[in-house]
Order: sequence, then C-alpha cells, then structure tokens
Amino acid sequence: MNPLAAVVLHLAVAVSGVIAVWFVQRRSRNASIIDAVWPLLVGAGALVYALCGDGDPAVRLALATVAMLWALRLGSYLAWRNAGRHEERRYAELRSRWGANADRRMLGFFLLQAVVAWIMGLSFLAAAYRPSPLDALWLYLGVVIGLVGIAGEALADTQLAAFRRRPENHGRVCDVGLWAWSRHPNYFFECVHWAAYPFFAIGAPWGWSAAIGLVVIVLLLLKFSGIPTVEERAAASRRIGYDDYVRRTSAFIPWPPRRGRTS
Repeated sequence: MNPLAAVVLHLAVAVSGVIAVWFVQRRSRNASIIDAVWPLLVGAGALVYALCGDGDPAVRLALATVAMLWALRLGSYLAWRNAGRHEERRYAELRSRWGANADRRMLGFFLLQAVVAWIMGLSFLAAAYRPSPLDALWLYLGVVIGLVGIAGEALADTQLAAFRRRPENHGRVCDVGLWAWSRHPNYFFECVHWAAYPFFAIGAPWGWSAAIGLVVIVLLLLKFSGIPTVEERAAASRRIGYDDYVRRTSAFIPWPPRRGRTS
C-alpha cells in the first residue's frame, strides 16, 4: 500500500474509533472512556504503517512492538483507573458548560482527539517506509529508549496508585519513589518513550517527521493539558505539604530534591 493510502487508513480507523466511543458515552454519560481508548488509536497507526509499509521488516516489527506495548500498557492502566468511577471532572465541566449542545460538542471534541492521534501516528510513517536498512545501533537504541519510557511511566503510575491506596496518605502529596525526584515523572517518561521513534527513521526520507509525536506530546504536557492543568488543580486542592514539595522537587526532569526543605 502506498504511504498516502496508509495515512488515510489510519485516519479512518481513528475517526471510526472515536465515533464508536462517542455512542457508548451517550448511553453511559461518562466521556472518560476516551482516555483509555485514545492510546490504542495512536498505536493503531503503528500497526497500519507496519503492516502496509514496504521498509525493513525488522524496523517495522520493532516499531509496531514498542508502540503497541505503550498503547496497551497506558490504555489498560487508564481503563483500570477509571473503572467504576464517575465521569472525570474536566468532562463533567464541559458537559455542564455545553448544556443542551453537549452531545454534539462532545462529538467534535472526540473527533479532535482522533485528529491528534492521527497526527502523532505520523511519527511511524517514515520508519515503516524507509527504503534502506537501518543500522543495528539505531534500531537497538530506539527499542531501548522506547522500553525505558514505557517502564518508567508504568513505575511512576504504580507508585502513585500504591501511595493513594494507603488511608494515611489521604490529602497528602505523593513524594515517594520517582515522585520524590520529579513532580511529574509519568509525563517525563511519556516523552522519553516518544523520543524513541526518530531513531527508527534515521537516514530515511522525511525522517524528521518521526519527531512529530515527541513535539506534540511535549507541547501538550508542558504547555497545555498536562503540567499546567494538574498543578493548578493541585494548588487549589490545598494538599498537605504541596508548597514545600513544589519548592524542593523538579517539575519535570527527575533530579535529586533540593536540600534544606522538609514536608
């Protein structure tokens, strides 16, 4: 399949996926399910390009494996986290603000998620269609970086979930494990994961496009829906020790906490 047809196919998969989720949330009145489905829509791009591409089979296999491990891990974690809970506040607020137009505007919001998933999926295109073999060093580096990102994010999520399960931590800031070194280690390792794909596309035509996902995720997490939103809500919640935690702990890149502060 030629690259343009594969690009259109992934867009069709992403749009079809969010429309299906939209119909489900119309019945459940819980739009949070899109969070768990979205990584799978991105990962679907890796599968489409790996199956339809005509590049080095080893690269396509590595690409699809790393991307789907990421998608399945993150998607299953978000599904587990949201299971049995009410609709997340940000979706409930949108639904309330939109009133009678909520269903129609939620569809538009979901379609935007499909477009973002499709754009991020373009990170896989150059590697899947590269006309020449990839040096083994770059292949191994891409796989290792991708897996480190997945493992680091999984560890951060596990540590946070374990902290929140303990009753004595209710209302407190998680400052254990990776969270003692970064206020957002899950976001940091998410970016590490996306840094893997440019290595698969080194030397390929349009190889720079493999960095699209990294650029998008960095902008989303550092400037828009990630750190700014989370920290605004955390500050408003008046969690015990939050101000001191902010003073002593790196916002993003894991780094030893500043000395001279106590929680």
